[in-house]
Amino acid sequence: MSPLVLSTRALKVVNKAIDLFHHHGFHLVGVDRIIKESEITKMTFYHYFQSKARFIEICLLVQKERLQDKVTAMVEYDQNISVRDKLKTLYELHTDLEGLYYLLLKAIFETKNTYPNAYQTAIKYRTWLTNEIYSQLRMLKTYTSYDDAKLLLHIIEGTIIQRLSDTHIEERDKQFEYFIAMLT
Repeated sequence: MSPLVLSTRALKVVNKAIDLFHHHGFHLVGVDRIIKESEITKMTFYHYFQSKARFIEICLLVQKERLQDKVTAMVEYDQNISVRDKLKTLYELHTDLEGLYYLLLKAIFETKNTYPNAYQTAIKYRTWLTNEIYSQLRMLKTYTSYDDAKLLLHIIEGTIIQRLSDTHIEERDKQFEYFIAMLT
């Protein structure tokens, strides 16, 4: 797929909507609210995005690209930190409720039936992330399995769900530490 290219004005609308979707969900934020808060006309919205379904897909593509860029930079270009610290940073990046991954995870739950292309975008990121985790785990322990990478992804997502319902933020670090101790 070719990279997504948006005008500055369209990107401003996407950024506003990402924030709205992040805090209010995909079903509670309609086109009228997006255009009102973005200060554009409905005609401009539909000129750029064609439909709400396509717009949500674009928002998730933008979010996915931003997160992939961040992960890639950290994993491939930061040679000064250990693999264990890279995994911990990956964990912290993805369990932050105000971070980039939260919207993609939310999309998995909220878009499957109504916005299937957007749902697939979130699923593709999840698969990509699992592969990145697996690559890092193999550097930490040669004989690790792909299931270990999937387990860490489930721990990440479980931590997010736990953080949504619990105020014990310090508990999230323990889950990562237990996983690493079990692995090594």
